[in-house]
Amino acid sequence: MSLAEAVGVPARLSGRVGRTRAGRSKRGVIGVVIIGVVVMAAVFADQIAPYDPIRTSLADRLRPPGFTPEAGPAHLFGTDQLGRDLLSRVIHGARISLLVGFVSVALAGAVGVGLGLTSGYYGGMWDQITMRWVDVQLAFPSVVLAIAVLAIFGNSFINVIVVLAMASWVVYARLVRGLTLSIREKEYVEGARAIGCRDSRILARYILPNALPAIVVIATYQFAVMIIAESGLSFLGLGVPPPAPTWGAGINAGRDYLAQAWWVTTFPGLALMITIMGATFLGDWAREALDPTVRV
Repeated sequence: MSLAEAVGVPARLSGRVGRTRAGRSKRGVIGVVIIGVVVMAAVFADQIAPYDPIRTSLADRLRPPGFTPEAGPAHLFGTDQLGRDLLSRVIHGARISLLVGFVSVALAGAVGVGLGLTSGYYGGMWDQITMRWVDVQLAFPSVVLAIAVLAIFGNSFINVIVVLAMASWVVYARLVRGLTLSIREKEYVEGARAIGCRDSRILARYILPNALPAIVVIATYQFAVMIIAESGLSFLGLGVPPPAPTWGAGINAGRDYLAQAWWVTTFPGLALMITIMGATFLGDWAREALDPTVRV
């Protein structure tokens, strides 16, 4: 007799649960592999890329994939409108996208988690001010906010990260505040107060660790959102300024050449799509692993 039959689970439901777990595990593995490959490409971009990503050669502009010049390796992804090697630009673009994604998520998470913890734990006027600030920012489109800030202060690598963090910290703040309101009423928190633990110790030792799984899950999904946002800003010309090789700028650069040079837009777009897919699969796996309510 199987374990499912022993506990009274129907065989059909048991098989469905097994298939669900297997599907999630496969997506998790795929996500880890994709993100691992992208991270390796970003770290070793200088060694992997066959060409300098910003070196132009007008004699080789809009060459198709597989073109081999008289000297040097083949352009496996072809060249863009300035003769730059697309494979090299896609590889180096991974470095920019990952850096923007990781740093903006870390910065937004630090601000949002800190404000959410203190707001939910202390309540009162501080909670009212923080949550009204969150409501106001959520009512304002984040893309419009990013465009306005970058138009005023100029687009640079640092400004893009700060703007994306400013636009996304509210996600963490609302989530962590709600979790803190629930956790602070638990018996072990009341016991910690009874024995004289300081608020900082209660927040760091009892509340934050119990909220951490949900924070990790939302950060994984936000990582994908930040990469998309950075590519969108670069597409609009407000991201990391040229000649830095970004996927969004590459997609934008190929708009005028779709009929004659489809590869200029296609390969940066594929790199973006695959990376987002990997981050999403990784988020699904993290949710399954860390959230007991979905472990079916």
